[in-house]
Amino acid sequence: MKTDTTMWLTLVYSCTGGAALLYALYRWVIPTAVQYHGGLALIWHDVIVEPMLDTLTQSTRPQRLLSAVQKNATRGDPRSVVQAIDQFCRHKEWAMNVGDEKGCILDSVVSEINPATVLELGTYCGYSTVRIASLLPPHAKLITLEFNPNYASIARQVIAWAGLEDKVQLVEGASGDWIPKMKEQFGVKTFDLVFLDHWKDRYLPDTKLIEECGLLTKGSVLLADNVICPGTPDYLEYIRSSPQYESQYFKSHLEYTKVEDGLEKSVFLG
Repeated sequence: MKTDTTMWLTLVYSCTGGAALLYALYRWVIPTAVQYHGGLALIWHDVIVEPMLDTLTQSTRPQRLLSAVQKNATRGDPRSVVQAIDQFCRHKEWAMNVGDEKGCILDSVVSEINPATVLELGTYCGYSTVRIASLLPPHAKLITLEFNPNYASIARQVIAWAGLEDKVQLVEGASGDWIPKMKEQFGVKTFDLVFLDHWKDRYLPDTKLIEECGLLTKGSVLLADNVICPGTPDYLEYIRSSPQYESQYFKSHLEYTKVEDGLEKSVFLG
Protein backbone atom coordinates (compact mmCIF):
# COMPACT_ATOMS: atom_id res chain seq x y z
CA MET A 1 0.00 0.00 0.00
CA LYS A 2 2.81 2.39 0.95
CA THR A 3 4.62 1.58 -2.32
CA ASP A 4 1.50 2.40 -4.36
CA THR A 5 1.07 5.70 -2.51
CA THR A 6 4.70 6.59 -3.12
CA MET A 7 4.33 5.81 -6.81
CA TRP A 8 1.26 8.00 -7.10
CA LEU A 9 2.93 10.86 -5.26
CA THR A 10 5.97 10.57 -7.50
CA LEU A 11 3.72 10.64 -10.56
CA VAL A 12 1.83 13.69 -9.29
CA TYR A 13 5.04 15.54 -8.49
CA SER A 14 6.47 14.65 -11.89
CA CYS A 15 3.36 15.86 -13.70
CA THR A 16 3.24 19.04 -11.64
CA GLY A 17 6.90 19.72 -12.26
CA GLY A 18 6.52 19.01 -15.95
CA ALA A 19 3.52 21.31 -16.20
CA ALA A 20 5.39 24.07 -14.37
CA LEU A 21 8.35 23.65 -16.71
CA LEU A 22 6.14 23.80 -19.80
CA TYR A 23 4.38 26.90 -18.47
CA ALA A 24 7.72 28.59 -17.77
CA LEU A 25 8.92 27.75 -21.27
CA TYR A 26 5.69 29.08 -22.82
CA ARG A 27 5.33 32.17 -20.65
CA TRP A 28 8.91 33.39 -20.23
CA VAL A 29 11.78 31.36 -21.68
CA ILE A 30 10.74 31.01 -25.34
CA PRO A 31 9.20 34.53 -25.64
CA THR A 32 12.43 36.00 -24.26
CA ALA A 33 14.57 33.94 -26.63
CA VAL A 34 12.62 34.86 -29.78
CA GLN A 35 12.76 38.58 -28.92
CA TYR A 36 16.05 38.74 -30.81
CA HIS A 37 15.28 36.62 -33.89
CA GLY A 38 12.71 37.84 -36.40
CA GLY A 39 11.97 34.53 -38.11
CA LEU A 40 11.61 32.63 -34.84
CA ALA A 41 9.47 35.41 -33.37
CA LEU A 42 7.00 35.27 -36.25
CA ILE A 43 6.86 31.45 -36.20
CA TRP A 44 6.38 31.35 -32.42
CA HIS A 45 3.68 34.01 -32.24
CA ASP A 46 1.80 33.36 -35.49
CA VAL A 47 2.28 29.65 -36.21
CA ILE A 48 2.39 28.19 -32.68
CA VAL A 49 0.84 30.49 -30.07
CA GLU A 50 -2.03 32.00 -32.07
CA PRO A 51 -3.61 28.71 -33.26
CA MET A 52 -3.17 27.21 -29.79
CA LEU A 53 -4.92 30.12 -28.07
CA ASP A 54 -7.61 30.16 -30.76
CA THR A 55 -8.37 26.52 -29.94
CA LEU A 56 -8.22 26.93 -26.17
CA THR A 57 -10.34 30.11 -26.03
CA GLN A 58 -12.58 29.43 -29.04
CA SER A 59 -11.84 32.97 -30.19
CA THR A 60 -9.44 34.71 -32.56
CA ARG A 61 -6.52 36.98 -31.75
CA PRO A 62 -8.33 40.04 -33.16
CA GLN A 63 -11.36 39.21 -30.98
CA ARG A 64 -9.14 38.95 -27.91
CA LEU A 65 -7.51 42.27 -28.82
CA LEU A 66 -10.93 43.90 -29.15
CA SER A 67 -11.94 42.55 -25.74
CA ALA A 68 -8.81 44.13 -24.24
CA VAL A 69 -9.76 47.47 -25.80
CA GLN A 70 -13.34 47.29 -24.52
CA LYS A 71 -12.15 46.31 -21.06
CA ASN A 72 -9.25 48.74 -20.63
CA ALA A 73 -9.71 51.71 -22.98
CA THR A 74 -11.94 54.74 -22.47
CA ARG A 75 -14.59 55.04 -25.15
CA GLY A 76 -13.93 58.08 -27.33
CA ASP A 77 -10.27 58.37 -26.27
CA PRO A 78 -7.93 57.29 -29.13
CA ARG A 79 -4.78 57.42 -26.99
CA SER A 80 -6.27 55.05 -24.43
CA VAL A 81 -7.22 52.65 -27.24
CA VAL A 82 -3.64 52.69 -28.52
CA GLN A 83 -2.30 52.15 -24.99
CA ALA A 84 -4.70 49.26 -24.35
CA ILE A 85 -3.57 47.51 -27.53
CA ASP A 86 0.10 48.09 -26.73
CA GLN A 87 -0.37 46.67 -23.24
CA PHE A 88 -2.17 43.64 -24.66
CA CYS A 89 0.54 43.02 -27.26
CA ARG A 90 3.48 43.50 -24.91
CA HIS A 91 2.18 41.60 -21.91
CA LYS A 92 -0.53 39.24 -23.15
CA GLU A 93 -0.29 38.33 -26.80
CA TRP A 94 1.84 39.61 -29.68
CA ALA A 95 0.02 41.04 -32.70
CA MET A 96 1.17 42.48 -36.02
CA ASN A 97 0.43 46.16 -35.40
CA VAL A 98 3.01 48.79 -36.30
CA GLY A 99 3.59 48.85 -32.52
CA ASP A 100 4.46 51.49 -29.95
CA GLU A 101 8.07 52.14 -31.01
CA LYS A 102 7.48 52.47 -34.74
CA GLY A 103 4.12 54.04 -33.93
CA CYS A 104 5.94 57.09 -32.58
CA ILE A 105 7.72 57.42 -35.95
CA LEU A 106 4.39 57.11 -37.72
CA ASP A 107 2.95 59.82 -35.46
CA SER A 108 5.82 62.19 -36.20
CA VAL A 109 5.48 61.72 -39.97
CA VAL A 110 1.71 62.33 -39.85
CA SER A 111 2.20 65.44 -37.70
CA GLU A 112 4.93 66.73 -40.02
CA ILE A 113 2.87 66.28 -43.19
CA ASN A 114 -0.50 67.27 -41.70
CA PRO A 115 -2.20 65.41 -44.57
CA ALA A 116 -5.66 66.16 -45.92
CA THR A 117 -5.91 62.78 -47.66
CA VAL A 118 -4.45 59.48 -46.43
CA LEU A 119 -4.53 55.97 -47.87
CA GLU A 120 -3.68 53.07 -45.57
CA LEU A 121 -3.04 49.67 -47.11
CA GLY A 122 -3.68 46.98 -44.49
CA THR A 123 -6.00 47.88 -41.61
CA TYR A 124 -5.69 44.67 -39.58
CA CYS A 125 -7.39 45.56 -36.26
CA GLY A 126 -7.27 49.33 -36.71
CA TYR A 127 -4.30 50.18 -34.47
CA SER A 128 -2.39 52.34 -36.95
CA THR A 129 -5.70 53.66 -38.31
CA VAL A 130 -6.49 55.05 -34.87
CA ARG A 131 -3.00 56.54 -34.51
CA ILE A 132 -3.24 58.28 -37.90
CA ALA A 133 -6.86 59.44 -37.65
CA SER A 134 -6.35 60.92 -34.18
CA LEU A 135 -3.70 63.28 -35.59
CA LEU A 136 -5.50 64.42 -38.73
CA PRO A 137 -6.74 67.99 -39.16
CA PRO A 138 -10.49 68.67 -39.36
CA HIS A 139 -12.14 67.55 -42.60
CA ALA A 140 -9.21 65.30 -43.53
CA LYS A 141 -10.02 61.98 -45.21
CA LEU A 142 -8.50 58.61 -44.29
CA ILE A 143 -9.30 55.62 -46.47
CA THR A 144 -8.06 52.28 -45.15
CA LEU A 145 -8.16 49.04 -47.15
CA GLU A 146 -8.44 45.59 -45.58
CA PHE A 147 -8.65 42.35 -47.54
CA ASN A 148 -9.76 40.11 -44.64
CA PRO A 149 -13.43 40.67 -43.71
CA ASN A 150 -12.92 39.28 -40.19
CA TYR A 151 -10.13 41.77 -39.52
CA ALA A 152 -12.26 44.54 -41.01
CA SER A 153 -15.14 43.72 -38.66
CA ILE A 154 -12.88 44.01 -35.61
CA ALA A 155 -11.21 47.16 -36.93
CA ARG A 156 -14.56 48.93 -37.33
CA GLN A 157 -15.32 48.28 -33.66
CA VAL A 158 -11.87 49.42 -32.52
CA ILE A 159 -12.14 52.60 -34.60
CA ALA A 160 -15.65 53.26 -33.24
CA TRP A 161 -14.45 52.70 -29.66
CA ALA A 162 -11.81 55.37 -30.30
CA GLY A 163 -14.55 57.71 -31.51
CA LEU A 164 -13.00 58.11 -34.96
CA GLU A 165 -15.54 56.43 -37.23
CA ASP A 166 -16.45 59.79 -38.83
CA LYS A 167 -12.85 60.36 -39.92
CA VAL A 168 -12.24 56.90 -41.37
CA GLN A 169 -13.62 55.09 -44.39
CA LEU A 170 -12.81 51.38 -44.12
CA VAL A 171 -13.05 49.52 -47.40
CA GLU A 172 -12.99 45.73 -47.71
CA GLY A 173 -11.28 44.12 -50.64
CA ALA A 174 -8.02 43.70 -52.51
CA SER A 175 -5.78 46.74 -52.88
CA GLY A 176 -5.18 45.92 -56.55
CA ASP A 177 -8.93 46.14 -57.18
CA TRP A 178 -9.60 49.32 -55.19
CA ILE A 179 -6.64 51.54 -56.00
CA PRO A 180 -7.81 52.18 -59.61
CA LYS A 181 -11.26 53.13 -58.26
CA MET A 182 -10.10 55.74 -55.74
CA LYS A 183 -10.80 58.81 -57.84
CA GLU A 184 -14.17 57.62 -59.10
CA GLN A 185 -15.50 56.01 -55.91
CA PHE A 186 -14.17 58.40 -53.27
CA GLY A 187 -13.54 61.65 -55.10
CA VAL A 188 -9.86 61.66 -54.20
CA LYS A 189 -7.53 63.40 -56.63
CA THR A 190 -4.25 62.53 -54.90
CA PHE A 191 -3.03 61.31 -51.50
CA ASP A 192 -0.74 63.34 -49.27
CA LEU A 193 0.25 60.18 -47.37
CA VAL A 194 0.16 56.48 -48.23
CA PHE A 195 0.92 54.06 -45.40
CA LEU A 196 1.89 50.58 -46.61
CA ASP A 197 1.42 47.83 -44.03
CA HIS A 198 -0.30 44.98 -45.88
CA TRP A 199 1.10 41.93 -47.69
CA LYS A 200 4.79 42.63 -48.24
CA ASP A 201 4.79 41.23 -51.77
CA ARG A 202 2.14 43.84 -52.66
CA TYR A 203 4.22 46.89 -51.70
CA LEU A 204 5.94 47.24 -55.06
CA PRO A 205 3.05 46.39 -57.42
CA ASP A 206 0.66 48.60 -55.44
CA THR A 207 3.14 51.48 -55.44
CA LYS A 208 3.45 51.22 -59.22
CA LEU A 209 -0.34 51.02 -59.51
CA ILE A 210 -0.73 54.14 -57.35
CA GLU A 211 1.72 55.92 -59.66
CA GLU A 212 -0.08 54.75 -62.79
CA CYS A 213 -3.41 55.92 -61.42
CA GLY A 214 -2.03 59.41 -60.81
CA LEU A 215 -2.71 59.28 -57.07
CA LEU A 216 0.56 60.98 -56.09
CA THR A 217 1.48 64.62 -56.39
CA LYS A 218 4.72 66.44 -55.72
CA GLY A 219 5.41 66.12 -51.98
CA SER A 220 3.22 63.04 -51.44
CA VAL A 221 4.80 60.65 -48.93
CA LEU A 222 4.92 56.86 -49.00
CA LEU A 223 5.60 55.38 -45.56
CA ALA A 224 6.29 51.63 -45.58
CA ASP A 225 6.39 49.40 -42.50
CA ASN A 226 8.32 46.12 -42.01
CA VAL A 227 10.86 46.90 -44.72
CA ILE A 228 13.52 44.86 -42.87
CA CYS A 229 11.47 42.22 -41.03
CA PRO A 230 9.82 40.33 -42.69
CA GLY A 231 11.37 42.59 -45.34
CA THR A 232 10.52 44.12 -48.74
CA PRO A 233 13.78 43.98 -50.74
CA ASP A 234 12.19 44.53 -54.16
CA TYR A 235 10.27 47.57 -52.90
CA LEU A 236 13.37 49.07 -51.25
CA GLU A 237 15.47 48.54 -54.37
CA TYR A 238 12.85 50.28 -56.50
CA ILE A 239 12.05 53.18 -54.21
CA ARG A 240 15.69 53.94 -53.34
CA SER A 241 16.93 53.84 -56.93
CA SER A 242 14.04 55.74 -58.50
CA PRO A 243 14.70 59.41 -59.37
CA GLN A 244 11.03 60.06 -58.58
CA TYR A 245 11.62 59.62 -54.83
CA GLU A 246 13.79 60.90 -52.03
CA SER A 247 13.93 58.16 -49.41
CA GLN A 248 14.92 57.95 -45.76
CA TYR A 249 15.12 54.88 -43.53
CA PHE A 250 14.01 55.12 -39.90
CA LYS A 251 15.67 52.34 -37.93
CA SER A 252 13.56 50.76 -35.21
CA HIS A 253 12.43 47.29 -34.09
CA LEU A 254 9.85 44.74 -35.15
CA GLU A 255 6.72 45.43 -33.13
CA TYR A 256 7.10 44.46 -29.47
CA THR A 257 10.50 42.76 -29.99
CA LYS A 258 14.23 43.59 -30.10
CA VAL A 259 14.58 42.53 -33.75
CA GLU A 260 15.70 45.25 -36.15
CA ASP A 261 13.00 46.63 -38.41
CA GLY A 262 12.15 50.06 -39.67
CA LEU A 263 10.03 52.40 -41.72
CA GLU A 264 10.97 53.76 -45.15
CA LYS A 265 9.74 57.29 -45.81
CA SER A 266 9.77 58.21 -49.50
CA VAL A 267 8.84 61.67 -50.76
CA PHE A 268 7.45 61.78 -54.30
CA LEU A 269 9.34 64.41 -56.31
CA GLY A 270 6.95 64.48 -59.22
